[in-house]
Amino acid sequence: MKLLKLFGIVFFCGLLSPSRGVLSGLSCAVSPGAMQKVLSDAVIQNGLLQKHLQGLVLPNIMGDGGLLNSPTSITGLHLVRVRLPKLSVALLPGIGVQLAIAARLDLSGNCLVGLLSELIDISVDVTITANIKCTNFELGAVQVVIDDCFCILGAVKIKLLSGLLSLSVNDIVLNQLTATLPGLLCPVIDIIVNLVNIQFLGTLNAVIPVGTVGTIHYQLASLPFTSGLFLGLDLDGAVQQVGGSIIPHDSSASALPPLLDRLLVLGLRQSFLNAILSLLIQVQPQTFTCTPEAFSGAKQLQDAILTLFPSGCSICSVNSPLSIRIELFGKPLILLENNKATVELSVMIQVFIKRLDGSILNLLLLKADLSLNVHVSISGSSLVLALSLGSTSLSLESSDVGISDISSLKPHCSQLLAEMLLPLINGCLGVGIPLPNVLGIPLVKVDIQILVGLLVILV
Repeated sequence: MKLLKLFGIVFFCGLLSPSRGVLSGLSCAVSPGAMQKVLSDAVIQNGLLQKHLQGLVLPNIMGDGGLLNSPTSITGLHLVRVRLPKLSVALLPGIGVQLAIAARLDLSGNCLVGLLSELIDISVDVTITANIKCTNFELGAVQVVIDDCFCILGAVKIKLLSGLLSLSVNDIVLNQLTATLPGLLCPVIDIIVNLVNIQFLGTLNAVIPVGTVGTIHYQLASLPFTSGLFLGLDLDGAVQQVGGSIIPHDSSASALPPLLDRLLVLGLRQSFLNAILSLLIQVQPQTFTCTPEAFSGAKQLQDAILTLFPSGCSICSVNSPLSIRIELFGKPLILLENNKATVELSVMIQVFIKRLDGSILNLLLLKADLSLNVHVSISGSSLVLALSLGSTSLSLESSDVGISDISSLKPHCSQLLAEMLLPLINGCLGVGIPLPNVLGIPLVKVDIQILVGLLVILV
């Protein structure tokens, strides 16, 4: 048994119990098929198994039973190559993960039977099985325990150049390999598991920049958990502004949809997305002259405002284009409902005249409460949100010239915000929300499902 202490998530972890209601920003479920694929790539396709078995040397084999009962010794027996390796994974509910590697080992050495010395080649089929679990999660630290590692030998083929081989020599070799191979191969599996753990740790416990405005620090929020159908992971995502503090987010419990035939299901909770929106949507106040060069509906908006001036207003004389200031008010909030996502955003719109003496005459101060439709897509490894105008609610905050009825301004202000504000917001969102690279599973052939309080990515 070997105890490996790693920080964050170690891939081979199983749980003694489910996540016990831990609330986090993200949750994901990984299918056994996906686990087997990424493990096979790491251990076999990338040559990790061959590399760490290469140079394996076996103890000398001594015995009687060669030709005419002559003493037999096999020395210098070493691994030449690993053939036909195959890896499989089984989930053990409430225990952990069972990893099995089957391969054919080609060995070569020198055989002395009596006074006759020659080369010997041995081919043996072996299956190495290790049960792996993790315990003692605390502040991102996980202890991984590998136990019950054992080897099962299959067919053994022995070849001497002379072709002279007795059944008793075959028995001696088989008995010796059965006794020695587990002690040689299980430590190698320990090393491989350790290396793969570190590799997959980096896919989950990572600090990822969000454009130039901040970072998201993904890390394990609780012990992983296994069922017979998936490996479950709860991740926390700490959203931090550049040079600033972490933006807090609270999470409510929410269940992921079933995996079915998917490789990975990743769920992002509404409060986590709200923290990211607060980071991303940073639009400076915009001040401009109400002219057609600024936006297409400028003349219509100015004419509509002029008609609202009370009769007899002595200070309402307008001899030049109006000035407009747009400023975000409060934080954007995303609302996730079944098959629908909207962002609620408040904007202050000030319409004013700058007098010759430099003073400001505030014609209107309006508050626009926007409901913005959200289009969700995946670009590379990022989640991209694009907003379009849904509905606008307009209210009057103040007017220095006594305007009271602003109902006619709603369509003009909606057009103003659609042209002057939404492109800026979508520009902020265009950098995307970087997602954790869960176990290196690529985000291809992705579907997106929106549930109450949860945005789900299905791979």
